[in-house]
Amino acid sequence: MNSRRSFLASLGALSAATVAPEQLWASSAGHAAPDAISDAPSRGLALAPDDFAFAPGLVYLQTGSLGPSPRPVIERTIASWKELELDPAHYAYGVHEHAMDAVRAKAAAFLGCDTDELVLTRNTTDGMNAVAQGLTLAAGDRVLTTDQEHPGGRVGWDYVARRFGVVIDVVPIAPTEHDTNAIVDRFAKAITPRTRVLSFSHLLSSTGLRMPVAELSALAKSRGCLSVVDGAQAVGGIAVNVKTLGCDVYATSGHKWLLAPKGTGLLYLSKAIGKTVDPIALESGRAAYSASSGVTSLPSVLGMDAAFDYMNTIGVSRVEAHNLALRSRLYAALQRVPKLRVVSAEAGPTTSPLLTFELPANVVSGAFRQRMHEAHRIQLKGVPTQWLNGIRVSTHLFNTEQDVDALVTALRKELG
Repeated sequence: MNSRRSFLASLGALSAATVAPEQLWASSAGHAAPDAISDAPSRGLALAPDDFAFAPGLVYLQTGSLGPSPRPVIERTIASWKELELDPAHYAYGVHEHAMDAVRAKAAAFLGCDTDELVLTRNTTDGMNAVAQGLTLAAGDRVLTTDQEHPGGRVGWDYVARRFGVVIDVVPIAPTEHDTNAIVDRFAKAITPRTRVLSFSHLLSSTGLRMPVAELSALAKSRGCLSVVDGAQAVGGIAVNVKTLGCDVYATSGHKWLLAPKGTGLLYLSKAIGKTVDPIALESGRAAYSASSGVTSLPSVLGMDAAFDYMNTIGVSRVEAHNLALRSRLYAALQRVPKLRVVSAEAGPTTSPLLTFELPANVVSGAFRQRMHEAHRIQLKGVPTQWLNGIRVSTHLFNTEQDVDALVTALRKELG
């Protein structure tokens, strides 16, 4: 009995609950406990050198696909789950429910909006789908988007097109185009009297181009349209303030640049648009738990709280500067690698931590990436072939100049 009381006492309040780092890290196959790696070199801006449990020797350059959660996030998630299972209904509909709304408030502050404008979701696609479902669109209404949208940001519009006869208009953006004024101009010319929505990414997942969100949002407002932004590649990698951007809707994920648990996301719905976006999941309000949203992964949401703490401790502006410095180093080095063509923009206002380069026509992207992983322990992301035969590199706060240099060395070796 005493041992059980000690265990319960050790969990304490949710905010203080943690799992012993040596227990968590030692349980991961192939990873040493922190006391065995306490002398490890620093890893970028990571708060501790052992915060990320990568496989030995791995150079991870694919945050744009799935970000790794640092140790404090994993510890908070596991501790929350352990506490939840002590008395599931008691915690889920009490302490944890209130804690999730506190996370929602912290998320709103991170994005620069009010708490009642912020909805917790599972990912960017979940948020974008809720928007498409929640709009009242009829046959002949039009949605204006680009040909560079991630499938997860596009599928909701495909759904309403199939279901209700909505027309999707597309603005082309070539992979090598970096002229945002020209992009805004093409949007302006493509808007029709029946256009209801302008839907576009903050950062293009194909090339990392930083889109002119403020200008496109202002354009949408001037023409009576809703501005919907897919922010999957932005939040956590660069500073984002939705009020400064001026958009009506902004959807993003927790599992990429925020380094939060997988299956978490955020959806901003501006107070100004009222109930224009009215999906079933918000019928009972925007709280973390309601009759219309149902039970979510409570441990994941509470783990996201630690992700915000982690990012805020380092500082998002500092993270962005670090990411862009690594990106600039890589851009310069790739210019000297034969047979490669960098399609992303050179350093400037349109750049982001994502950088894409094109492979020679006779090199198959999938096989090349597999070779890079097996022979050089470098994890990369391919670009969908409908855009180009390319590789996307996404460096984040845990990456270093040595990681960038290792990639360049491996590319030179493989391509000659």
